[in-house]
Amino acid sequence: RVHGDFTLPAMSNMLQPQVILLKEGTDDSQGIGQLLTNIAACLGVVDTVATTLGPRGMDKLIKHGRQVTISNDGATIMNLLDIVHPAAKTMVDIAKSQDEEVGDGTTSVVVLAGAFLLAARPFIEDGVHPQVIIRAFRRAAQLCMTRINEIKVSVDAKPSAERRHLLEQCAATSMQSKLIHQQREFFSRMVVDAVEVLDDSLDINMLAIKKVPGAALEDTMLVKGVAFKKTFSYAGFEQQPKAFDNAKVLLLNIELELKAEKDNAEIRIADVAEYERIVDAEFKIITDKLDAIVATGAQVILSRFAIGDLATQYFADRQLFCAGRVVKDDLERVARATGAKIQTSLAGVSPAVLGTCERFEERQVGDERYNFFTGCPLTTTATIVLRGGAQQFIDEAERSLHDAIMVVRRAIRTPSVVAGGGAIEMELSRYLREHARTIVGKQQILINAFAKSLEVIPRQLAINAGFDSIDLLNMLRQKHTQEDGLWFGVDINNEGSICDCFKSFVWEPTLIKINAIKAAVEATNMILSIDETVKAPDNSPKDESALPGQRAM
Repeated sequence: RVHGDFTLPAMSNMLQPQVILLKEGTDDSQGIGQLLTNIAACLGVVDTVATTLGPRGMDKLIKHGRQVTISNDGATIMNLLDIVHPAAKTMVDIAKSQDEEVGDGTTSVVVLAGAFLLAARPFIEDGVHPQVIIRAFRRAAQLCMTRINEIKVSVDAKPSAERRHLLEQCAATSMQSKLIHQQREFFSRMVVDAVEVLDDSLDINMLAIKKVPGAALEDTMLVKGVAFKKTFSYAGFEQQPKAFDNAKVLLLNIELELKAEKDNAEIRIADVAEYERIVDAEFKIITDKLDAIVATGAQVILSRFAIGDLATQYFADRQLFCAGRVVKDDLERVARATGAKIQTSLAGVSPAVLGTCERFEERQVGDERYNFFTGCPLTTTATIVLRGGAQQFIDEAERSLHDAIMVVRRAIRTPSVVAGGGAIEMELSRYLREHARTIVGKQQILINAFAKSLEVIPRQLAINAGFDSIDLLNMLRQKHTQEDGLWFGVDINNEGSICDCFKSFVWEPTLIKINAIKAAVEATNMILSIDETVKAPDNSPKDESALPGQRAM
């Protein structure tokens, strides 16, 4: 309707009801402000782990409940941090994915992601659309992959002795920043020996690390076979023999214990003779099983379930060894090593299901008794019996060995390496800067920013070592413009100097760097693509009488 010079709105438009989309208490934020808040939250997480990077990185002491963990492993620290910010949890996810995929580089991937977010922040503040930044960062990551594949050093075609040396150096490099770095030569040889025992599948579950407190780290032993802690035993166990040569092994997934049926069923009897027949029947069931086991010729009997006192004494009388309640993973490793087949029933059991090993023995390790299976014909398993002092120290040593094992495993699967010490990052930074000069528009500036953010790795290495990072980075930039400067990085052993990290044997599998850059870029792009954060209230009702809230959108 028109009234004078004004147009009045229709009555139907004035009386439109509110549209309720979100329940009361829901908090949502959008726009540049919430994006910058997400970036700040992620950078807070990065600051926590950045000081753990490199051979001179510091450790973190984290108290969770009554337990205390001392570690400088990025994935371990991120797992123990109780992060509640939804965007910051992305950093935890990329650290976990790096740990599961390659085992090492968990701190590097978080630090890189923080550097990329820091590089993107000023452009966001200046009004550059996030999708423009995302496209530039993805393009820069693709260029990095291309350059890495151009300069990587293949180890597949090298002689076996040189190839083994390369694998040992990769393992030693992964231990440079760990508590066991002073024993890295000892452990790097052990790790390579352990991984080379595995079959072509390189199944990590076939490698076990058993922790026995006490003694020195150098007392750690590698068992090319299976070793596990003595299980709970019944009376009669001490009468059993504890060693066999050319032992025959039977593996069971059943219980060998006399069960009173009166506990499982209601039985009504009229006289004592009927009760005696029931007891005799129960006894015959268990003895028939034991007779069937002995008939196979087995000398070592292992079961996932309990082997009771009757069966234990039965085997002791016949000079056989038995162990019940064996952990499933240990039982499967014994099966893989000896060739035994795990039995779920004793009906028709025969000698064909038995496994063999040259030597079985139970011996003392520290304060514990351990069962050892060695000289197995199908040895594709190994066990590292790790010794050490305090429990926190031995736990960190186990994490360090796990990282080294994963690195060697990946180096075998993808047989190529690059130099560490910040050398590969500096080379990629130089390459991107040169490539950016061939691009016009915003992409040039953004790729230059990406290139500068790659320098965070050598910078943080220098800072954590107490060096002057500005001078070192200037020296590295100048050196990487020269033909012989490809593998130059931070010299951790000499303050204020740089070195050829490849000649210094600071090597890392190519996959570690490729996966770290890809994961960091994807995490950065995911954070930048979030334009609204919605936090729903707790679903548990606090006041039943309260009216449902309304929220207009």
